[in-house]
Amino acid sequence: MHGPDPKACFPFPGADHTVFIKNVITASTIEAGDYSYYNDPDNPERFQEKCVRYHFDFLDDKLIIGRFCAFAAGVQFIMNGANHALNGFSTYPFEIFQNGWEKDLTPDIYANLSRGDTIIGHDVWIGTDATILPGVTIGSGAIVGSKAVVGSDVPPYAIAAGNPARPVKRRFDDRTVERLLEIAWWDWPIEKVTRHLPEIRGADIEALEKAAKS
Repeated sequence: MHGPDPKACFPFPGADHTVFIKNVITASTIEAGDYSYYNDPDNPERFQEKCVRYHFDFLDDKLIIGRFCAFAAGVQFIMNGANHALNGFSTYPFEIFQNGWEKDLTPDIYANLSRGDTIIGHDVWIGTDATILPGVTIGSGAIVGSKAVVGSDVPPYAIAAGNPARPVKRRFDDRTVERLLEIAWWDWPIEKVTRHLPEIRGADIEALEKAAKS
């Protein structure tokens, strides 16, 4: 036994409240690693529609999610399509309504609004109704509190909360974080992850390093 089938949409037998994200997304601009899940009592398989907002193909910005992430109900990823131009007197998006309002539109107006890809590392836990703004990177091992609004990067193994979200503490000291990122257990073959779950769940960094070398 090596855990649930990573190709399953619904990893809990007989339950429809949780999906493996990788298996319910269709957009080429969204990537998700194995075992990252979204939990929602109301149609979690609609993750892409419900949780990834203003994600337009012509902007080509990506949402990249690592492995073993856990997302609670109501998580919102606001993508670059939500941005309005700020270099003129009005922020109103006249051009999207066409019928003559698109006239004299500067071709690069939308490209200049992009803040880049939104990147979620590995083993990231994001709480209920948290909002992640465009171009944010959340480091591996980080936690984002419920209803937080994340507008700036969150370091690995930090806990971020509030509006605007700010790191309120580090889960471990700097040297331990460095060692955890070097170990990168989320990249191990799933057989090795399964074999060493006690070390991954535990808090003995030397035991985890020993497992990494085994």
